[in-house]
This record gives sequence, C-alpha cells and structure tokens, in this order.
Amino acid sequence: MKITAMETHLIRVGCAQGAPSGSFAGAQWTRLDSLFLRVITDQGLEGWGEAFGHAACPITRTAIETMLAPAALGQDARDIRGLHQRLAQQFHLYGRNGPLTYALSALDIALWDIAGKAANLPLCRLLGAAPPAEGMAAYASLMRYQEPKAVAEAASRAVAAGYRHIKLHEIDVPQVAAAREAIGPDIALMLDTNCPWPVHRAIAMAKALARYNLSWLEEPVWPPEDHAGLARVRREGGIAIAAGENAAGRHDFLGQFALGALDIAQPSVTKIGGITPMLAIASLAAGHGVRLVPHCAYFGAGYLASLHLQAALAPDAPFERLFLNLEASPYHELIEAPGGRVKVPEGPGLGRDPDAEILRRFALAPPQLMKA
Repeated sequence: MKITAMETHLIRVGCAQGAPSGSFAGAQWTRLDSLFLRVITDQGLEGWGEAFGHAACPITRTAIETMLAPAALGQDARDIRGLHQRLAQQFHLYGRNGPLTYALSALDIALWDIAGKAANLPLCRLLGAAPPAEGMAAYASLMRYQEPKAVAEAASRAVAAGYRHIKLHEIDVPQVAAAREAIGPDIALMLDTNCPWPVHRAIAMAKALARYNLSWLEEPVWPPEDHAGLARVRREGGIAIAAGENAAGRHDFLGQFALGALDIAQPSVTKIGGITPMLAIASLAAGHGVRLVPHCAYFGAGYLASLHLQAALAPDAPFERLFLNLEASPYHELIEAPGGRVKVPEGPGLGRDPDAEILRRFALAPPQLMKA
C-alpha cells in the first residue's frame, strides 16, 4: 500500500472562553488555528492526521510540504514504525522537536488512521483495548485569565458544566486560591504554569501552593529540559510533578524517569512524533512507575487520536479538553464533553473523517496537494 498523495488543510475557527483572558503563549485565544494532513494511498484508503502548531501552523505546514512530503510519497503506508524511524533520523539535523517533529506527528497519526480502516477497527481496538462504554472523565483545561475573579468564575462554570477536574494556567498564588475557594475541596485542581521559573523559585512556589491541595504542578521549571532541576522541585516542593508536552522523544522522557523528575508523564501526540512514540513512552512510563496522562491542547485529528490512546493506555486518567467553545468543528459533537465526560468514536481508524465543508469554510488558504 503506497502513499500516493498528501494534502494539507490549514483552518482558523473562532472560539469563546466566556471571560476575558490575558495573553497566553503569545495569543489572546479568540481563534484557533489547526493544521490537518490527509494521506492518500494507492488502495483507496485515506487517513487524517494533525500537526501541532496553533500560531506556528504555517511553519509546520511548510515543513510538511517542502521536506516531509517529498520523503514520504511513494513509501509503504503499512510500514508505520519503520517509516517513522527513517524519517526521524533523516531530518534529525533540523532539530529533535519543533515543526518537523510536529509534521511527522501528523503523518504518523494519519498512517494509524489508515491501519485502523484497513483492519475495520477503531484505533483503540487495534491497540488491544475496548472503548469504555461510559466514556472517560475529562478535565476542563482553562485559559490564563490572570484576574483572580475571572479565574474563580471560569472554574465555577466548569464545575456547573459537570467537570470534576479543573486545570489552571496561572502563575501566581492568588489565582489558585480564588479557584479553590470557588470550587470547594472536593473538585480536583491542577496547575500548569508553562515553564516560568528557575528551580529555586519553583520550589518556593510549590511550597506556597501546597495548601491548595493540587493534584499536580505542571512544568514549573524553565528551561523544560532541566530535568535535574525538575527532580529537585519534586523532591523538595511537596506537590506531584507533571511534564512532557515539550519533551523531545522517548529518550527525553527516559532521562526524566531516570532522574525521578516526574509523577505524571504528559506526552502530546501532535508534538512528540505521533502515535508510534506515544506507545513507546507509555511502556517506559509503566516500567518506571510513572502515571501517564497525555497532553491534548487541540481539537483536530490529534484530539481523536488522544481519545483512542487514552482509552487504550490510561482510561482512568482524566482527559484534557480546552475550556473553549468553538464556532465550528470538522468533527462536530465528537469534540464535546457533555457532563464533563468524553466518548471514544467507534468507527474504523480515528472514528470519523473531518467534515470537508467545515475545512472549506474556515480555510486560511487553499489546500495544498502533493503527489508522488
């Protein structure tokens, strides 16, 4: 089964948070950019993937169209692991993380989608698991609001919507205090700080936050590759430590595990290289006694892939869903979390192809088709 064509789709969809937020990761989050990749084979099967990007989507799209696609066209679509290894090694000179790895993520997800369709099985069943009939608990991953009152209001809305797990993206104590007061002691509360502090400051902040009963403190150290420093925060700070969305492959995770830096590993399927390395990292985490809770800050094919992976690898962990309302989605109701729960689609592969009309309506540029 040969890869005969690849096609990129870059879309921009408006989104609402229900409250004003501060700038977060260089954006205001009133719109969401997503980069889809369609992979076509000579046997009539097609697969869909997604590359991480948000504001960086145009860079990743260029990496797909100018580097990855020319190397992947004509290759065997069934040789997922072999192709992943060859392409990762071929392009390693350009960095072990970033746009080329995000591009490889999209290709890998699309090839697993094809594999599921070829077997007429949902991806989670292809991986040896049944989707939980009752679905999985989700956690509301809030934006960064900065104002304690806005944080409290957003957290309260999430609880009213049925979520029993709330994650903040704040970087100071008053916002965490406001959220805990608003939701009470029985709702799980997590904090993702997105790598703001040197080690000594991270330890001090962890101690200051301890009274708010956080389930985990996520990425408190800058730079994220300071694994020894993160291990110090875990030892001295008194709060469970989570990280991994910025890791560069399974060996980066292995380094964190060896140093005792993590309680919770958070690989991101659209950033780490796709489903293939996610499976390897899950095995490593289990061998080191580290809990797996995948990162999922997107709503495209990577969201569906994350649903299947979590159902197969960590069904008891809460599933990350950004606390946003999208103007439209190519997957419609599949990205919703009614009552704070998500369900795994049961169609073959990822479970559904994106709605072509939504891709057309919200396109930032015409799709780019590349042929062998």
